[in-house]
Amino acid sequence: MKKSYEILNDPFLNKGTAFSKEERAKFGLNGLLPPYIQTIDEQAKQIYVQFEKKSSLLEKRHFLMEIFNTNRTLFYYLFSEHVVEFMPIVYDPVIAESIEQYSELFVNPQNAAFLSINEPENVEETLKNAADGRNIRLIVVTDAEGILGIGDWGTNGVDISIGKLMVYTAAAGINPESVLPVVLDVGTNRETLLKDPFYLGNRHERIRGDRYYDFIDKFVQIAEKLFPDLYLHWEDFGRSNAANILNKYKDKIATFNDDIQGTGIITLAAILGALNITGEKLTDQKYMCFGAGTAGAGIAKRVYEEMIENGLSEEEAYKRFYLVDRQGLLFDDMEDLTPEQRPFARKRTEFPNSKELTNLTAAVKAVKPTILVGTSTVPGTFTKEIVEEMASYIERPMIFPLSNPTKLAEATAQDLLKWTDGKALIATGIPYDPIKYNGATYEIGQANNALIYPGLGLGVLASGAKILTDKMISAAAHSLGGIVDVSKPGAAVLPPVAKLTEFSETVALAVGKCALEEKQNRKPVDDIKQAIDNLKWKPEYADLSF
Repeated sequence: MKKSYEILNDPFLNKGTAFSKEERAKFGLNGLLPPYIQTIDEQAKQIYVQFEKKSSLLEKRHFLMEIFNTNRTLFYYLFSEHVVEFMPIVYDPVIAESIEQYSELFVNPQNAAFLSINEPENVEETLKNAADGRNIRLIVVTDAEGILGIGDWGTNGVDISIGKLMVYTAAAGINPESVLPVVLDVGTNRETLLKDPFYLGNRHERIRGDRYYDFIDKFVQIAEKLFPDLYLHWEDFGRSNAANILNKYKDKIATFNDDIQGTGIITLAAILGALNITGEKLTDQKYMCFGAGTAGAGIAKRVYEEMIENGLSEEEAYKRFYLVDRQGLLFDDMEDLTPEQRPFARKRTEFPNSKELTNLTAAVKAVKPTILVGTSTVPGTFTKEIVEEMASYIERPMIFPLSNPTKLAEATAQDLLKWTDGKALIATGIPYDPIKYNGATYEIGQANNALIYPGLGLGVLASGAKILTDKMISAAAHSLGGIVDVSKPGAAVLPPVAKLTEFSETVALAVGKCALEEKQNRKPVDDIKQAIDNLKWKPEYADLSF
């Protein structure tokens, strides 16, 4: 039984000024708090007034993190009241700036587990220490090699695991006591970190090869042993490792890679939303992605699999995909292709001018795609020339500049509307307010993985699924259909963040039903809707006086 300052310093138990008289007496808190007893609503209003006084977004984030560090329930109550406003502050894009300054501003480990490749013998002890007796159901783990659009940030990347788990709780009601953020510190190749006297991670270059994969395997085996009902979420691993790790474990444990699968699901959902507006078929589209790394190749694979589900043969489906990277359109005679890129590489005999297809503009003109997706993190690459070219041969081009943060986007939504006279169907990686153009109001769908992964995780956990299957992933993408009124002028291709909790439950229900249909559940589940409701946590203070 924790008492006095122990309970005040436990973010899962602390209520601050909301402790009742009975609780104050029971836990030795008399005289340690001001006498007035506040409700959680009064606390939240008081904090929000202070929040509004912060001058920069980063200051606002640091202020909110102070609340998170001291009182989880109050933090999530406040988050639930201001989801749209807080999402870009708590997570993307402001989290990128926070990660860059993590070591310099470090004040609290935030219940994360820091695993060092130099001390593999400590993995089990570290996970036990971080869990502190809690029943962990969900881990988000990163090695921080490919953080958002900012690259390799070593141990600083633990913030991405913490941020993702915040969204799981805010969107899908995953109990914050059941989650664990983990960073695998295998070194960093960022020279500025290695030379930074304040950097808190291992100061050596990234470890590669067998030693790296042995460390990953040790982590997975111990995590699965300690937490038998675990759902394991991989986040922001580099392109040379991400798919290898996912492919090794996806058929053995309940696991998910957000960059490969999550980005693929949300982009597919955006495409399906756009097709609901145009009335066209997926199997009639030509798909081009600029940026063929982990996310780009993962999206292509997801859309390819959906085309097969819609009746195309593997050969017919592959013919509809064109990947463009820094060397131009990818051809099968290139020696530096990754295993994920190779299936989508084209033959040079298809193009009489193949040697000239070394940039995106040339590739678009040669291929004439109907869908153009950007995951390049190269700003401004969806130029006026490219966009006008697409608008010249298709009535409603689908153009998705998904790179984030804002400074890395391939194009702005305003320019895409202007260059296509309002006809482009747009999904972006960053949030946009509604845009007025030619008398109409355009809602811009944000291809934010937060629309998918919280509900996906909730569905897996509620159903007790042994693994996450392709059919469950497809069910998640399709479940977002119908949330947006596609008959409305300027309709978005994706539902708004304002409906985050609503569509997280929709996704969870679709995924959970699919898991039961595929008989993936470990234990019998009579009513998946009830199982989801039973699992969801609400930010309400429990009465501790009994």
